[in-house]
Amino acid sequence: MNSPAPKVASGYTTTEMMIVASARQLAGERVCFVGVGPPNIACNLARRTVAPELELVYESGVFGAVPARLPLSIGDPTLVTGAASVTSMFELFACYLQGGLIDVGFLGASQIDRYGNINTTVIGSYRSPKVRLPGSGGACEIALNAGKVFVIMPQSRRSFVESIDFRTSPGHLAGARHSDWPGSGPAVVVTGLGVYRFEDTTGEMYLAAVHPGVTVEEARENTGWDLTVSPELETTPAPTTEELRLIREELDPEGAYTR
Repeated sequence: MNSPAPKVASGYTTTEMMIVASARQLAGERVCFVGVGPPNIACNLARRTVAPELELVYESGVFGAVPARLPLSIGDPTLVTGAASVTSMFELFACYLQGGLIDVGFLGASQIDRYGNINTTVIGSYRSPKVRLPGSGGACEIALNAGKVFVIMPQSRRSFVESIDFRTSPGHLAGARHSDWPGSGPAVVVTGLGVYRFEDTTGEMYLAAVHPGVTVEEARENTGWDLTVSPELETTPAPTTEELRLIREELDPEGAYTR
């Protein structure tokens, strides 16, 4: 007997759609290096839905984290309770990340270009920036060493740009998938408008799916380059009532990142 189809929700926010779509990308993945904010919510949602065996790794030295609440930072004690292992940051990066044990690195971005190069350092000139951003942290090392990289970020012409102001974390550089470091680079970018993937040969980003109610024209209007669209363009399934319940009641009940 077939199970009933999950009930589709209505009245969700753009950020909730983005988080749900990101979580679904983790189906079948095993070990994920993640930071706080929307990437963290997406990964913990995946653990409760499509990837129950997913092991979460946090930069502070926590492997196999099972946070009971939304962590406020990578140093939040909630990450330690129930974790499989707690190590030094050096050991985590040297033995786990550089040792090839991380399947997915889940990053956010302030700017991204068509090849998946990420800026989280400055907007404008490095010496005299308009905005000083948080910087790399471990993101550059994650981008280089994780098996593949997923990115979650809002989309506009200010964030999807022809040329980033500073390359914090390398993607596919300037037109080809890299082969000089362990990871295979960015594989998926999820925004509030759709899901983007990368060409195997050129390393260039293309629109693979639009979210419900979003048009290709909207995606192109919010992209700073001539966006390629998949000939097999899909529409992202809307969030289910259970996915929204998990976000609103368990993962971000205060709406810090999702409202």
